[in-house]
Amino acid sequence: MSYFIDLNHYGMKPALIADDGTSLSYDELCEKGDSFFKDSVEPRSLIFILCSNSLESIVGYVGALRNNIVPVLVDAELTPELFEMLFENYKPNFVWMPDPKKELVDGECIYNLDDYVLVKTKYSDKPQMNEELGLLLTTSGSTGSPKLVRQSYNNIASNTASIIEYLDIKSSDRPITTLPMNYTYGLSIINSHLMAGATILVTKHSIMEKEFWTFFDAEKATTFGGVPYTYQILKRLRFFNRDLSNIRYLTQAGGKLPYELSLEVATKCKEKGFDFIVMYGQTEATARMAYLPKEYAISKCGCMGIAIPGGKFWLQDDDGKIIDEADTVGELVYQGDNVTLGYAECREDLAKGDERHGVLVTGDMAKRDSDGFYAIVGRKKRFIKVFGSRVNLDETERLLMGKGYTCACAGVDDRMSIYTEDEGKEKEILYEVSHLLNINASAFKVKHIPAIPKNDAGKTLYTKLENL
Repeated sequence: MSYFIDLNHYGMKPALIADDGTSLSYDELCEKGDSFFKDSVEPRSLIFILCSNSLESIVGYVGALRNNIVPVLVDAELTPELFEMLFENYKPNFVWMPDPKKELVDGECIYNLDDYVLVKTKYSDKPQMNEELGLLLTTSGSTGSPKLVRQSYNNIASNTASIIEYLDIKSSDRPITTLPMNYTYGLSIINSHLMAGATILVTKHSIMEKEFWTFFDAEKATTFGGVPYTYQILKRLRFFNRDLSNIRYLTQAGGKLPYELSLEVATKCKEKGFDFIVMYGQTEATARMAYLPKEYAISKCGCMGIAIPGGKFWLQDDDGKIIDEADTVGELVYQGDNVTLGYAECREDLAKGDERHGVLVTGDMAKRDSDGFYAIVGRKKRFIKVFGSRVNLDETERLLMGKGYTCACAGVDDRMSIYTEDEGKEKEILYEVSHLLNINASAFKVKHIPAIPKNDAGKTLYTKLENL
C-alpha cells in the first residue's frame, strides 16, 4: 500500500511554486519523486529526510511515499550531535539531505536534485517493518528524542481526507508555507493541499522577513496556518492592515491561543470577509483531532471545538470512568482512524503492530460545554508548546543535566522557566537550551536559586517551582 499514488491526474497544474520562481507541476512532482527512488532505493527501505521548506524536500517526501519507502522526517537544522543520536539509533538505509549537510553521513552520494543529495549509508540491511507503517515523525520538537510516532498509510489518508472535508479545501487554493514540513501541523497542510490539487507556495523565509510578504503578495496566497506565536507576531506586524483580498481562511493550531488574541483575530477576519478556524491535534493522531467550525469562531472563542469528521471524543476521570456531565474537567480521549500505531524508540520497534487500536488518551485535560464543544484547560503530563513545538520538560532537564548543569524546568506554553543551582551560569544555560531545542532564546528564562526544592524521596517539587 502507498500514499500520494493518485496525484498524476492533476497533470500539468502547478503543485509547488518556490519563492525563486521555480515551479513543479503535479506530473513533474511525481516524475522527479519516482525517478531516483524507483531506480536507486528498494521498497520498504528506511530513509531519513532532512526537511526544509523547499521543492527538493517535498519531492523526496512525495517520492518516498509513492514508492513504498518509509521516511523519517527530521529538521534539517537539527544539531549534528542530535542527528547522530537519531541516525545511530535507527540506522537508515538512505538519507535525502541538503548538499551542505552531507558530511554528517558516511556514505555514497548516488543522486542529486538541485541542492539535495541522496546518500546511501553503510547500513545496507533493511529493518523489519510493519507492512502498514508509512511514515515516522518526531514527538518532541527539536530535542532529538529517539521516540518517533509510527503513522500508517491509512492514518495519513483518513486524516487528510477529513481535513480536506472540514476546511473545504479547493484546487484553487494557494497556501503559503509558514511552518516546518517535519512538524505534524506543517506536514498536514502539505498533505491535504496536494491531495486536493491545490498549489503550494514554498518559502524558507519567515513571516518576519520582507521576502516572505513580497512572495505572499506576488503569488496571491489564499491561506496559511500558524501556531500561537505566529499570531502574536502577525499582530505586531499589523497584518490586518495589509491587502488581504485574496485570503479565504486562516487556521491556528499548535497550542492554545490566548483568549483575547483569539477573539481579536476572529473579529478581524470576520471584518475582512474571510474565516478563522481554530484546530487541535497531536502527532499521535497523525495531525488533527478537532476544529472549531468557522461560524463559531467568535461565539465559542476559547474552545478547540468538535471532533473532525470520522472522529469521536469523550472525557474520563482518574479511574477511567466516562464523564457525562457538562462543564466537568476530565482527561480527553479521542477515537478515529487517524490514531497512529504507537511509538518507536529504536530500529527494532518498526516491526511493531497497532498498539492503540484507534483510541488515543491525549494527556490533555478538557471540559465539554452543554452544546458539545470542548475546551482544553491544562496538561496532565509535563509537556508544553513552545512556539508550536511540543517540548518535554523532563527530557529538557535530562539534556541539560547531561551537559553538567543542575537544574529543573517548569513553565507554560511559549515560556519555559529553568531554575539552576549553578550561580553565574545563567547565560550559558540559556545558550545551551536554545541550541539543544533549536528554539529562539526569547522563549526561556533562566533563574538562579540556592537549592532546587525536593521531597524526602529526592523528587523535585515542581509545584514549588511553578509558584516562583
